[in-house]
Amino acid sequence: MTLPSLPAPKDDVRAAFTELGVEFPEKVVTGRAIRSPIDGSEIARVADADPGDVREAVGRAAIAFQQWRETPAPLRGELVRLLSVELRAGKRALGRVITIEAGKVLSEGLGEVQEMIDVCDFAVGLSRQVGGRTMPSERPGHRMMETWHPLGPVAIISAFNFPAAVWSWNAALALVCGDPCVWKPSEKTPLTALAIQGLFARAATRFAETTGHPAPEGLSTLVLGDKGVGGALADDRRVPLISATGSCRMGAELAPRAAKRFARTILELGGNNAAILAPSADIGLAVRGAVFSAVGTAGQRCTSLRRLFVHESVYGDVISRLKDAYASVAVGDPRSTKTLVGPLIDGLAMEKMQNVLASARQMGVPVAGGEPMKIEGLEKGQYARPAIVEMAEQTGPMLEETFAPILYVMQYANLDEAVSLQNDVEQGLSSSIFTTDLREAERFLSASGSDCGIANVNIGTSGAEIGGAFGGEKATGGGRESGSDSWKTYMRRATNTINYSPDLPLAQGVEFDV
Repeated sequence: MTLPSLPAPKDDVRAAFTELGVEFPEKVVTGRAIRSPIDGSEIARVADADPGDVREAVGRAAIAFQQWRETPAPLRGELVRLLSVELRAGKRALGRVITIEAGKVLSEGLGEVQEMIDVCDFAVGLSRQVGGRTMPSERPGHRMMETWHPLGPVAIISAFNFPAAVWSWNAALALVCGDPCVWKPSEKTPLTALAIQGLFARAATRFAETTGHPAPEGLSTLVLGDKGVGGALADDRRVPLISATGSCRMGAELAPRAAKRFARTILELGGNNAAILAPSADIGLAVRGAVFSAVGTAGQRCTSLRRLFVHESVYGDVISRLKDAYASVAVGDPRSTKTLVGPLIDGLAMEKMQNVLASARQMGVPVAGGEPMKIEGLEKGQYARPAIVEMAEQTGPMLEETFAPILYVMQYANLDEAVSLQNDVEQGLSSSIFTTDLREAERFLSASGSDCGIANVNIGTSGAEIGGAFGGEKATGGGRESGSDSWKTYMRRATNTINYSPDLPLAQGVEFDV
């Protein structure tokens, strides 16, 4: 597959920065090399932070907090609105940076920027709604209420697969709630973070010009580096909330460090996600939904579909359609509009995929696809045909999450069995059922149904909208980001009792006369 019309990723990403009007890190000569998964080529070098840099960034955020928490929430929302203006203007270029650096197809890169815009819009409306309740008091002449106050600097640790959107889920809410942000992006996607930080700086300048209220320096800071940077943020007592996206192993390491100082965490970790395809399902719709969920972003979404349980009465039809779709899906340069599946992020991801498929073959189960692919002109990119593995029972690699386009397919006899199989993994992020039977759908959504934080009907496991709270249960880590009432995590709650009477009655009828 030759794509002579597409420039080298190195030139392409520089052009995107120029279009954004953001400075490219040209001056970093001896820093860490950043490579595009498109062809494995070096596209930039960046300077990583050391522990002193992290402490300094948190210090700036702590100072900014003193001012920002006193800024009225609707005025804080205006800054987020101006950020959305910058994102709208830069959507095409920023989406291209995401595609070049993370390897997801261009429509997904653009969709990620749209997700940022959407959550900014949500947060702007939220800036006029954050508030508590008023409760009746049992004491005459008294009133009870709750108030919500800014919490403090928020550390955001994001992963390569959503190098932009996850930051916005947290930052847009944190900013309107009165909290500065310190962002540690994935080591693999720092250019996206640098581009966004440039757009934020421009929005902050416009905020000062149009409102007369300068945004404090340190309101949004960036610290690049490896897990040592994340660990430094987890240990800093000036950071009351850490929102971290990554592997279950990362969460298991970070959570105790935060808990040691009683910091809050939002952990969005692994997801060995499953879908159930019932006998009443619209088969065409279900197959389309399953294929997108399983192969989109080359199977590297935390919500990617990894396990599919198909009722035995329709299994033959479904597996045939799935194999046809997998064999025909276009794999290649993610910048091409014809491509549906781009590369894996790096050679280690390819190695893990091939090792898992080798284990499946050793078990004697049928494996379709999965072979590495060499794309002409992009030979150092890590491309693979998506794989389908047919399992007789849920065992071996099927119980482990592999960040690759591998779909395990298995038959089931009744819904209770399917729900039990779905829930019988460590993680609990996303799930779905394809059915036209109302009873099956409601059973799946009930307390005895899916145990995941996301449970869908007649759509796949991936592609969540920002209006709902995003997150999962069990080893997925708990905590929620984005929509619904997720904002409460970024604030502290105070219960207030006001006595407007001349008397001092005690609650519960206690008498204490002095």
